Amino acid sequence: MKIEKAILFISFITATLLLFLIPAQTNALTLSPPRIELEGDPGTTITGKIKLINEQKEDKTFYSSFGNFEAKGETGTPSFVENGEDLAGWISTETKVSIKQGEEVIVPFSISIPKNAEPGGHFAGIFWGTIPPQNAQLSIGAKVTSLVLLRVSGDIKEGGGILEFDTKNKQKLFTSLPVEFYYRFQNTGDDRAKPIGEIKMKNILGFTSKKLDANISEGNVLPHSTRRFSVIWGDEEHLYPNEVDDGFIQKYWNGVKREWHNFALGRYSAKLNFIYGSQNTSVFAKTTLWVLPWHLLLLILIILLIVILLGRREVLKYNEWVVKNAMKHIKNAHETIKKIGNSNKPRI
Repeated sequence: MKIEKAILFISFITATLLLFLIPAQTNALTLSPPRIELEGDPGTTITGKIKLINEQKEDKTFYSSFGNFEAKGETGTPSFVENGEDLAGWISTETKVSIKQGEEVIVPFSISIPKNAEPGGHFAGIFWGTIPPQNAQLSIGAKVTSLVLLRVSGDIKEGGGILEFDTKNKQKLFTSLPVEFYYRFQNTGDDRAKPIGEIKMKNILGFTSKKLDANISEGNVLPHSTRRFSVIWGDEEHLYPNEVDDGFIQKYWNGVKREWHNFALGRYSAKLNFIYGSQNTSVFAKTTLWVLPWHLLLLILIILLIVILLGRREVLKYNEWVVKNAMKHIKNAHETIKKIGNSNKPRI
């Protein structure tokens, strides 16, 4: 039993040393741009360029491959399919590129759009990896990708709408900013749709408090899919999160600091308004919320009460001083009058 424990201990030490001594092999390649948006007519060829930067400390050869993609869930994450059909089969570029350490290379590519290509959106990725594609399956973790979003011109159906617009978890009462909004946009058309617009925040008096970019990442919604977008109102730098093991006093002061740095008060309306598509179709939605910074308001109330009580005490003391001094002057005046009266009496 002791021998087995010794072998296990030695194995553990050896594995730990190997973990720290053997350098990790990474595919340190940077592509620019990471997303390419193009438009072309059926039967034409369009071209573009991709910049490859080898950030490794050794010369490397990178191999190209292609794969179509579609929407995966509502996060905007693409789901790739390695095949030679549709856009993935229309793209041509260098099969391999050798790049010295620290260097960058401009690689051209072309897209030959078939005459019978369907109008609308076609989507694919150009992959670059250190393993030849015939020796490795499509693996996003081992390759770097430039997304290609192609619009083939023609009679393209466009349509869509907002399915939901609300705050995260549909919360309506907050003690401070930031507030996270979300909206779900459904694209029922045949091409990608990019929302362009804002969320306008108005206070209880109707004045605009803030305008928020509705699509700061410039994300697209692929055809016949739904995507969820998140928008933050407020500064996330001063959150002062309340820890579970914090005492009541610490939690309270965290709340005061959070509400001070992210102050908002009262009822707010949030109006989402953006356009999409080639026809600049407009859509809008609205929701409301309340912000009541009770930690800060309670502290202000306590301070006001203290000021009022201290002020009342000082006023009482002042009034007492005034009365005391008035009585003293009256007494002095009475004694003076008495002396004058005595001095005027006839003497015998």
